[in-house]
Amino acid sequence: MARIHRLATLLAMLCLAAFASRPAMAQSVLRDAETEALLADMARPLFTAAGLNPANGKVVLIADPSINAFVAGGQIVYVNSGLIDAADTANQVQGVVAHEIGHIVGGHAVFQRDGGYGNISILSLLLGAAAMAAGSAEAGTGILMAGQRAAIGKYLAYSRVQESSADAAGVRFLNTAGISGKGMLSFFDKLTQEMHRYGYYSTDPEVDPFAQTHPMSQDRVQTLTADLKTSPSWNTPLNADLERRFKRVQAKLRGYTNDPKKTLRIYPKTDNSIPAHYARAYAYHQSGYPEQAAEETAALVKLAPNDPYFLELQGQILLESGQPQASLEPLRKATQLSNNSPLIASTFGHALVATEDKANLKEAEQVLRDSLTRDRDNPFAWINLGTVYDRKGDEPRTALATAERANLIGDARTAMVSARRAMGGLPQGSPEWIRAQDIAMVSDQAMKDDKKNKGRNLRQ
Repeated sequence: MARIHRLATLLAMLCLAAFASRPAMAQSVLRDAETEALLADMARPLFTAAGLNPANGKVVLIADPSINAFVAGGQIVYVNSGLIDAADTANQVQGVVAHEIGHIVGGHAVFQRDGGYGNISILSLLLGAAAMAAGSAEAGTGILMAGQRAAIGKYLAYSRVQESSADAAGVRFLNTAGISGKGMLSFFDKLTQEMHRYGYYSTDPEVDPFAQTHPMSQDRVQTLTADLKTSPSWNTPLNADLERRFKRVQAKLRGYTNDPKKTLRIYPKTDNSIPAHYARAYAYHQSGYPEQAAEETAALVKLAPNDPYFLELQGQILLESGQPQASLEPLRKATQLSNNSPLIASTFGHALVATEDKANLKEAEQVLRDSLTRDRDNPFAWINLGTVYDRKGDEPRTALATAERANLIGDARTAMVSARRAMGGLPQGSPEWIRAQDIAMVSDQAMKDDKKNKGRNLRQ
């Protein structure tokens, strides 16, 4: 991308698996081709070590500044942008991911179906509960993720046994994959520092460390150290390629999510490294300084003219500064060099549409259809494909594209109405007609369920 795509639905990644699954939570997912490729490569050996098929596992990035990671059912690990920002190495993030996969394998993702909050967080839960136990309720609730609005009692009911089990499983997965556990321990050291910061290690006799939902961070370190240090993989060198890529992704994420002034303090203009150029390019672009952003991106492209992610950023800046025609060359090249990455291709398709040149509609349709064949969970691509069909006067397929997008973002009414409209114009029994029927049926049921739940809440 260059632009980091925000999706308003946390579980948009799951929708196609259940045709029209509605979102369970409403946090913002950040989608970026380079970041997703890195996280997949970091997690792949850990999923394999856990006996899971890496093709079914995902690591999804959430736009949230808190230091947190969690699971919420399925084989998906959610990692907050704040954790990526706080980590020193890719190996530290792998330690957290290994722990979260431990929750997946242990079946810890949902609170006993008792109406409680349906995810497990590792870090903000630990810190938040600790701060509140130490008598700082304001600090504790401040640490907890804004999107987690369940009763505090649900957090405190979470089992320390499950957390310890996930730790032990994470150690096994790291060792089996031949990945050093130094990152896991060093990240727990960070947690320990935070615990001290919020007064967890209080001398107050009323503060009972065993009453917490998670083991104390120091205790966890002591428990894990022996197993990790005796592993043959303890002294395995860090993966240099992953660490290099991590610094790039971390820099672009900081440039995209942080205050520009903070970004420029971390990456001053005197720093001519690739991560620094990357961070400043995003910071300038987000702040509305296209010329400075273009200068930083030009420096990146000069250093690596065939890097698809640099070309993607260059094209995105041109596109969003009102130069769609000029953006086509770098975006076309980026798409080709990235082996037709769906996210990059969808941006290229958007640029073709944005030229408003009818001559580009055929290519735009092909690019967007190919992108969605590989990644259907992209509302941005469905919007643009719908625009292509609309400009071609193809009303049924415009309606189907609208239904697909509405389905992904949890708009059941729009999905149902649009799907039925599509069915009225598509050949009955064709794959597209069947897809529209699926969306209409599931969306109709979703609306009935919502109505039933509202009635139940009113009676209570």
